[in-house]
Amino acid sequence: MLSTAREQGTNLAVTPRFPKVSVIMPTYNTAHLICHSLDSVLAQTWQDFEIIVVNDGSPDTVELEAALAPYLDKITYIKQENKRAAGARNTAIRRARGEFLAFLDSDDSWLEDHLASQLKLLEQSPDLDLVYANCFSSTDPGREETFMDFCPSFGPAGFDSLVEERCHVPVSTVVVRKSIIDDVGGFDETLERCDDYDMWLRAAFHGAKIAYSQKVQARLNQGRPGCLSFSNAKILEADWAILEKLDRELPLSEVERRRVRQRAANLRAEYLLEEAKTHLEEGHFQKAKDLFGQANLHMRRWVLSLTHFSLGLAPKPAAKLISLARRVRIEIRSRFRHRRSTRLAA
Repeated sequence: MLSTAREQGTNLAVTPRFPKVSVIMPTYNTAHLICHSLDSVLAQTWQDFEIIVVNDGSPDTVELEAALAPYLDKITYIKQENKRAAGARNTAIRRARGEFLAFLDSDDSWLEDHLASQLKLLEQSPDLDLVYANCFSSTDPGREETFMDFCPSFGPAGFDSLVEERCHVPVSTVVVRKSIIDDVGGFDETLERCDDYDMWLRAAFHGAKIAYSQKVQARLNQGRPGCLSFSNAKILEADWAILEKLDRELPLSEVERRRVRQRAANLRAEYLLEEAKTHLEEGHFQKAKDLFGQANLHMRRWVLSLTHFSLGLAPKPAAKLISLARRVRIEIRSRFRHRRSTRLAA
């Protein structure tokens, strides 16, 4: 008769079972939103995951920990001094046990089949390292517009398409092999914002295979005041700085380097243009004039030349006309987007 290990007094080592996916959730000032995010993870049809929540020195820690109390048996909770999003993500990644990492900002949420859909893509194409998807963007809660309506992805996703922004990656839809993130050294903690864009660029440059789905699989909360995606000028400035950093640090080919430098110059000009508009609206006419002029050195647009000249000739009347023209353009674009959404929904 066979005897058991217990009867023989033998201790058998038990191989720990690791989850397939580690869900990475940094949180900062989102105590009032994080429960909805967590509930969307726990409601997934695909359940082989762990959840790692990193409190990144949040000023609402008391409220956050009260909100998290009912979830403590379902999550790993880590509290640290503020290291911004990149530092919080790196902390979670070091603790992660899964083969794959799934990122979810704590003010965003997933639709229930998100993980199942992304894991299916990875299983169908074993050479893939990173997948992302379309998502609702709730900047305007009254409209169900998607991320790819404004930031489309088309053609193959790779280093060149990320540099030229033919492909845009919403971080809260990404599922990626943990080994890829480890191989490129994690997120860059020196970056104040857009560390995710820097990560995807570095991963792609070092050979990560990337694919995407146009299926809507998440909901972003981009309209939250104070969130990092809220300022277009700041994003342009960050992306421009990231490309200049990669130009310095990566062993780019001549073709890649020209492409990176050209895109960095374009982004810098767009940033200067956004700053010019801001100074114009604030009545800083000389500063606005200078910034319009700097932007136009690269953009070479007649309308910018006219704006620069008009602000030098008669700043206040010119500013009123420019502001009025801008409001009209914004209204026309808004109506066009609304009509387009209506046609698509019909």
